[in-house]
Amino acid sequence: MLNQIVHGEPTDQPALLIVHGLYGSGRNWGVIAKRLSDERQVIAVDQRNHGHSPWHDSHSYEDMAEDLAAVIRAHGSAMDVLGHSMGGKAAMVLALKYPDLVNRLIVADIAPVSYQHSQVQYIDAMQSVDLSTVVKRSDAEAQLRPVIDDPILPTFFTQSLDIPGKAWRLNLDVLRAEMAKVLSFPDVAGQFAGKTLFLAGALSEYVKREDRDRTKGFFPNAQFAKIPGAGHWLHAEKPREFEAAVRSYLNMA
Repeated sequence: MLNQIVHGEPTDQPALLIVHGLYGSGRNWGVIAKRLSDERQVIAVDQRNHGHSPWHDSHSYEDMAEDLAAVIRAHGSAMDVLGHSMGGKAAMVLALKYPDLVNRLIVADIAPVSYQHSQVQYIDAMQSVDLSTVVKRSDAEAQLRPVIDDPILPTFFTQSLDIPGKAWRLNLDVLRAEMAKVLSFPDVAGQFAGKTLFLAGALSEYVKREDRDRTKGFFPNAQFAKIPGAGHWLHAEKPREFEAAVRSYLNMA
């Protein structure tokens, strides 16, 4: 079972399941999850090979969807599901395979398509850190900043660092080996007819207009919205605007 960080108590509203992206963890979503828990229970998971969840030799979206399905079934009722990036793809596959488990779906800055860019350079960067010299997160950040061009990412990555254990809470070797699966979208059949929001950063290139027909083929009731001034890491760059958009969508009649 995936590690879960639970915020708030059950209410008469469906619980919200938050699914992080590649190299992330449920911990990254702590502030947003806590704020949204004023109206509903919020459960942020660590995906397989991330955080405190079990490590496996495989990392496909079918695997991740099964993991999420097990969490929802364990709680006993369908949930609203919010997934970012890799987590958004996992959430889409979950909704397509098990529509009865998903109430509303929010997909943050990703589409049901394959991408050509690689994320392996970040594995290289993390594995280049001399963990023997790290006594606090800022030490690791200082080693990452010269080799990572995005100022947000060093802080983001080091949230997955076990400082006392001198280790990453990321199965970097498996993530490297399975990167082609992470960048792709599986050959999955069916549709999810439930309400779905594709929420993108206006400065991001991950969600393109030319992919909308394919997206609507899977999610015929999809709506599309953008957060001005935000890129791919929209929840970190514009957290209040992101929270407001999610809250508004979940509370729509």
